[in-house]
Amino acid sequence: MSSLDFEAEKAAFRDYYNDNAQRLEQAKGAFLTLLSSLLAHADHVVAATGRIKDREESIKKFTRKYQEALEKSQTPYEIKDSITDLIGLRLVCLYDDEIEPVGELVREHFNVIYVTDKTAEIERTENSFGYKGLHLDLRLDGARAAMPEYQLFAPYRFELQIRTIIQDSWSTLDHKIKYKKSIPASLKRRINTLAALFELADREFRQVRDATASEIEKAEAEPEAEVTEPAPDAAALAELPRSNDDIERGQYAPLNAFRLLRIARHFFPDVDFEPSRLDGFTAEVIERQPKISRGKFNYYLRSRIGLVRRYKAHFLESGRSDKFNAFTEMRHALYAADPDAFAGMLTNVARENFDTWRASDDPQNEG
Repeated sequence: MSSLDFEAEKAAFRDYYNDNAQRLEQAKGAFLTLLSSLLAHADHVVAATGRIKDREESIKKFTRKYQEALEKSQTPYEIKDSITDLIGLRLVCLYDDEIEPVGELVREHFNVIYVTDKTAEIERTENSFGYKGLHLDLRLDGARAAMPEYQLFAPYRFELQIRTIIQDSWSTLDHKIKYKKSIPASLKRRINTLAALFELADREFRQVRDATASEIEKAEAEPEAEVTEPAPDAAALAELPRSNDDIERGQYAPLNAFRLLRIARHFFPDVDFEPSRLDGFTAEVIERQPKISRGKFNYYLRSRIGLVRRYKAHFLESGRSDKFNAFTEMRHALYAADPDAFAGMLTNVARENFDTWRASDDPQNEG
């Protein structure tokens, strides 16, 4: 029963909280499971968590944010009606441009009570920095609330926060900063600087993703001429007239992970190369032949891949192992093309087996 008696309402809220503690936990679990299921194919969310707000913290929040206004307007209240985040869920994304698509997907499956766009609030100001993210106050929609498995949880609303990993980190740190408002200007500037750095990190993280995709597209668009002899090393570029240091020409271009990926996809069209593994492989190739060009790497593979695949068939037939993947093929091709530079790309045993096979009587094995 609503009233203006704060002591009575505190006692009522404590009773409500204690009586519903188990049901609140069950509702939290059900909502998390539902969200995880709805977002299973979205590829945006990297973490989904939830919590039930502490009982006494809930009372403190009511006192801090709502009590004065309600009592001033003589509006009877129940504390539980003002604590909209008693059940709180959080979805964490990698990039800031994934927040809104996730929010839209969530809106399609729940009744939206209220939306707080923290990002828009911050960006409307010229000199404010701080926590960004999207907060949605939600309730089960009518169809789902009528399902037997959800009927017990239909009365409960919950707050869903959608934020990036970096925003989540800033929020955690920001809560540890005890004094932020009535403090000297110099200290406030330092806190704003820290918040701005987190905002910059979020933006840079997204731009690195976009630049990486752009580099892959650029490498895919480079013309692939038929290579019948090794292209000059990347050092040859220094002898050519250049109007821009970022301009790299065809087969002369220095090898990097994006160009190696383009070449690897040509020779292994059915292989889905894991980015971090391909990046490490590229670094190893460049470490062993620092000035290797895109054209020379392409030539090494093109001129030796037939030999390596004959050896692969022999190796698998011998029963020594059932593993000889694309990286193994490229390692053998590089070693066959330039043993001095790439001997270390193979283990001693792998190198000895390959050399023994190549030295056999079959002239096709020479290379």
